[in-house]
Amino acid sequence: MATTCGLRTLKNEPVPLKSVSVEVDVQGHVASVNSTLQYENQESNPVEAIFIFPMDSNAAVYRFLARIGDVEIEAQVREKEKAKEEYDDAISSGQEAFLLEESDESSDVFRLSVGSLPPGQTASVTVGYVSELAVQADHALRFCLPAVLNPRYTPAGSKSLTAEVPGARAGDVPYTLSLTMDIYSPSSIQSVESNCPLTPLEFFSQDKTQAKVSLSPGHQFDRDVELLLYYSEPHQPMAILEAGQPGVQSGSLMGDTVAMLSFYPEIHVEKSSPMMSSGEFIFLVDRSGSMGCPLNRSNDNESRISSARDTLLLLLKSLPLGCYFNIYGFGSHHESFFPESVEYTQTTMETALNKVKSMQADFGGTEILPPLQNIYSKPCLPSHPRQVSFVTLLL
Repeated sequence: MATTCGLRTLKNEPVPLKSVSVEVDVQGHVASVNSTLQYENQESNPVEAIFIFPMDSNAAVYRFLARIGDVEIEAQVREKEKAKEEYDDAISSGQEAFLLEESDESSDVFRLSVGSLPPGQTASVTVGYVSELAVQADHALRFCLPAVLNPRYTPAGSKSLTAEVPGARAGDVPYTLSLTMDIYSPSSIQSVESNCPLTPLEFFSQDKTQAKVSLSPGHQFDRDVELLLYYSEPHQPMAILEAGQPGVQSGSLMGDTVAMLSFYPEIHVEKSSPMMSSGEFIFLVDRSGSMGCPLNRSNDNESRISSARDTLLLLLKSLPLGCYFNIYGFGSHHESFFPESVEYTQTTMETALNKVKSMQADFGGTEILPPLQNIYSKPCLPSHPRQVSFVTLLL
């Protein structure tokens, strides 16, 4: 049986989530995240529960605390089978125990076996992890906090960990999220943008290299939270020094002082690059069922696929004469407008425009690997560098 994210019993019944609190420290291009989720067993009997949560595949967990009532447990790294043996021994003797392990099905999903949770008792988990922030095309640094109750798509033939039920809607989320981000940068912090309401950016230094921002109070965790950080000098090299933890043996993972140096070079491209007029442009369009959903809750008339169509029409009309192009639609299967990339002419453009206008979100799932394999199995056209663009909507 598939399992949704969050704290679940062994029968896959949800344990009520009471609160979510997240503290983020950003130093240059790196984010250190401490996320605390609190649950309460409202049943009359003890339950053995499993906590499942997604995480960025590039993140590294460095801290884990678990609390049941007044009992606090701090995780220690163990060999996988040894850790399972110690967990089973603790449960069989009636003790509270926690087991955190990476899922066998997916490297970016973690499973936490919470053990026996007494009736009326609360359980909280605090996970600390560090990850490098992705750089966007406009030089922003992107931080994303996934909503633990939202479903995750699982490819056909694979066992789903998190896609059993629809995602939580705003009115159905019985808890709120508090998130605070402290930012430290060698260059001044220009702005912070988000898909969620934020408090005003608060600076703590005259040169604007230290700042703090938070989600507005009462935010409902019904979607992924995305924050974009803009530095005034994004290409300035950054060095971060992390001291070893006191009391930890030297030579161990957390015992030694480490340094990280980040380079984000600025590469200038000539405006009249010949690649534009002699390139091969391939557009990969998401036509899965989710693209038929409304673009936003306030406007049910416009769907995600209609927005993707408008974007693709604009891109097609912007291509230079003399280039080659093709368009693929993908979902549970894929198909291309042309068997091979064709030269961009008035005739081929009009043919493609008519096909784009009739595209619907009718391809089922979201299988992106097969069309990519098909595209890259074909040889590149001589003197026509290939560029693949992905068209979808992430909300």
